[in-house]
Amino acid sequence: MKHLLEIHILQNFAPSNLNRDDTGSPKDAFFGGVRRGRISSQCLKRAAREYVRDHPDGLPHEAMAFRTKRLVQVLVEQLKAKGRREEEARQKVEQALGGMGLKVDAEGKTQYLLFLGKQEVAKIADLIDRHWDGLVAPQTEEEGSKKKAKDAKKAAKEAVPDEIKKALGSVLDGGKALDVALFGRMLADLPEKNQDAACQVAHAISTHKVEREFDFYTAVDDLKPDDNAGADMIGTVEYTSACYYRYAALDLEKLRENLQGDVELMLKGLEAFLRAIVKAKPSGKQNAFAAHNDPEYVAVTVRTKADPRNLANAFEKPVRPSQDKSLTEASVERFEAKWKKLAEAYGQNGKTFVLNLTDVPSDIGEAVKSLDELLRSALEQIKSNLEA
Repeated sequence: MKHLLEIHILQNFAPSNLNRDDTGSPKDAFFGGVRRGRISSQCLKRAAREYVRDHPDGLPHEAMAFRTKRLVQVLVEQLKAKGRREEEARQKVEQALGGMGLKVDAEGKTQYLLFLGKQEVAKIADLIDRHWDGLVAPQTEEEGSKKKAKDAKKAAKEAVPDEIKKALGSVLDGGKALDVALFGRMLADLPEKNQDAACQVAHAISTHKVEREFDFYTAVDDLKPDDNAGADMIGTVEYTSACYYRYAALDLEKLRENLQGDVELMLKGLEAFLRAIVKAKPSGKQNAFAAHNDPEYVAVTVRTKADPRNLANAFEKPVRPSQDKSLTEASVERFEAKWKKLAEAYGQNGKTFVLNLTDVPSDIGEAVKSLDELLRSALEQIKSNLEA
């Protein structure tokens, strides 16, 4: 990669069940021959996107996207705001989406989740409004006719004039939405409108072996008679406690390309999402466990003409706590030892900034005292590299 940004995080969570599998158990993985705690990359990305929505920090409203099957209703609401009647607007929207190759079912939902920028959706609504009279419902064919037997999606597409289809297709350019630019998207029916992700996020894994534990709980009916003893509901919840290694890599050139060359938006978006990647926490079972534990170690490195470098193998041999060092402190030592070996062997080292809240001294980069200083230093280095 020409310009590369990487984030390495060590984060110890108290007892929790942040990311569950289909049985309700905490997700895990075998690594280095033992069971590790795991938080999926999808879960971490979702948490970061939600954090940015709640803490936009000056980002424009239209710089974000949403993932939904309910695009029809969103467009109908926008057209109603332009003075169009709801039922007619719904008909026009379904025709327009059919012209784009996106089928709508009987409930008014698309066949799969669409990840679209808010600017893209607004442009679709504007085009439907502008070409209102050109979106005419096709005449109903007689039962058993050849037209009736044609594929429904193809028929819907053919019913929309080519000029309108071309205009509608041209608006699906990512809409300069930061989360689409960072995490990419796939549109099964419109592969030419797919967008490759600028950011790769690894599954977080514990630096040590974990064992699942069970919380047996009971609940009592507050209004039950005094002479009726016993619990009214019982059950169990699985949980773990773990120090996780988290890693993400960003191709800065790809991010700039996805944002259509808007460097100002790119830098603002990077600040917001870097903060979110550090601060956001998965929401799973938080009402039951309140595991709101910030990372104690964050290393951000900015490199040029370099390959991504995931340091999970620093923990292939599980870390163990000792009388003198916690799991997090032992993990920091293991991480920095591996970092130095890889840096010496492969070079491409760039500039690194480290926020270290543990009692273990760090010597792999420039120490910073706060998250704000970490972000400021990293962004200044990124800007300098891009201008070079």
